[in-house]
Amino acid sequence: MDAQGRGRAENVDPADQWVLNPQTGDYELRLTPSGGQSAVPGPRRAAPRGGGGGGGRREQRDVPPQRRRREPQTQAPPPGRRRSKPKKKKSTGKKVLLWTAGTLSFVVLATAITGYVYYEHLNGNITVDDTPEAKDSFSKDEAFNILVIGTDKRTGKGNEGYGDKGSVGHADTNILLHVSKDRTNATALSIPRDLIVDVPECEADGKPIAGSTGVRFNTSLGQDGRDAGCTMKTVKAVTGITPDHFMMADFNAVKTLTSAVGGVQVCVAKDVNDPDSHLKLTKGTHNLAGEQALAFLRTRHSFGNQGDLDRIKVQQQFLGSLARKMSSGDTLTNPRKLTGLAEAATKALTVDQGIGSLNKLKDVALELKKVPTKNISFVTTPVIDNPAEKTPVTVVVDQTKGPEVFDAVKNDVSLTETKKKKAQQAKAADAAKLKGAKSAASDVRVDIYNGSSTPGAAQATVTYLQNNEGVTKSSQLGNAPAKQAKTTLEYSPDQADQARRLADIMGLPGSALKPGKSELNDQGLPAMVLILGSDFKEAGQPIGTGSAKAPDVIKQTADKTVCAK
Repeated sequence: MDAQGRGRAENVDPADQWVLNPQTGDYELRLTPSGGQSAVPGPRRAAPRGGGGGGGRREQRDVPPQRRRREPQTQAPPPGRRRSKPKKKKSTGKKVLLWTAGTLSFVVLATAITGYVYYEHLNGNITVDDTPEAKDSFSKDEAFNILVIGTDKRTGKGNEGYGDKGSVGHADTNILLHVSKDRTNATALSIPRDLIVDVPECEADGKPIAGSTGVRFNTSLGQDGRDAGCTMKTVKAVTGITPDHFMMADFNAVKTLTSAVGGVQVCVAKDVNDPDSHLKLTKGTHNLAGEQALAFLRTRHSFGNQGDLDRIKVQQQFLGSLARKMSSGDTLTNPRKLTGLAEAATKALTVDQGIGSLNKLKDVALELKKVPTKNISFVTTPVIDNPAEKTPVTVVVDQTKGPEVFDAVKNDVSLTETKKKKAQQAKAADAAKLKGAKSAASDVRVDIYNGSSTPGAAQATVTYLQNNEGVTKSSQLGNAPAKQAKTTLEYSPDQADQARRLADIMGLPGSALKPGKSELNDQGLPAMVLILGSDFKEAGQPIGTGSAKAPDVIKQTADKTVCAK
């Protein structure tokens, strides 16, 4: 009987006699011996040696047991060939995962490309006016001053009918916004357009423009080709405060920005019907946007004494309401409003190079958002009627009250109560720097740089220190790498006694003292580094001696709703 017959005789499926050999990985024929027949010979092994009567039998190779017949019968593979392993199908879950990952990658890439394109689109909207009066960069760690200018330029659809059609764009509304270093407070100082000032000589588009004496403040822009840099110089000449940056907007900006935020809520104490501005409102609260918002800001014949000073109060009330709306979170968390605001703001504003990108404007907005609305003070430059006019229509700075307000802004003094433990600790630490031993003036070694806008300030200071105060080891090294708002004195710990002596001589506050190695002193010389800032007035005059107490001045804060009267 052949092998196949023997298999059937024993009721064994021939296919089951092809068994996988685990040692070789091949399928081999394995037959069960019957009677005296031997199995298919395999490799011989020596019989085990030793006693016992079982010697002489071959040791059988261990193979997996045979399987019994199963229904339905399976087909055996051809002799001598390996049985192929069944192909594994990808599970539905894995297919879904692969498709999801691919789609997600595409979406992320598309979103990134779209975001980049939109970012560049917004950047392209911004109008940047390079002016040497502005800083080249924006610092998130310092106090800053931004001059906000609203021009009366009538360009744009629907603006021709607002009187003075040919206006070159004068400085109609002017607010110097000061944001404190610790972001606990801000002061918005309005400067009347009818304030009589001396506009200093300036430069626009690379061309020098002669100054003017005894003219209205609003002529610091537009007149004779003056740009925003000329207005910044005029602000410094009038207040002693140096603007770091500017933002300029025209009539269209008011309309587009107010529409983008969904309107600004205002309150009027009486019915208003102004034929000049075309504003018609009933007594009470209204949400204004677009043309109505512009009319509200331009109206002056319906409020107070129908003059520019009363219109300034109305504008401050409007800005306070806008600040409340922006800080409420509704605008900044609503994607549609946020996109609309970004489009409107970038198209509407003209800014200096220091804040002339979307990222920088975002940084400014985030720093402003840190200031609580209750500590944003709106104040108007203290003025009196112009004594040179029989029937006054213009004003001049009140010299008894104005300097107090200007000094408060320059010295980062809040006009509101800001009881902050951190701020108090910082003031105490600054005061501690001034306490201790002081060296002799002749032992003070200092290098002086001019970081102010006053030409020759460093040399004038050296001359004063050497001739009047005995600081003979002082020298001037020209202009600092960049302008800075406040004077600083940098010194190493072993020069603290020298620093205290120089601070005493120059009237430097403790906040001006900066212990540590100066980057400007790269030669390792044992000299302190004094950088004169915009708070420098003249050699011999104390620096930073302004009052630390808020002046008594009429103000309103952004957290309160005031009805225009």
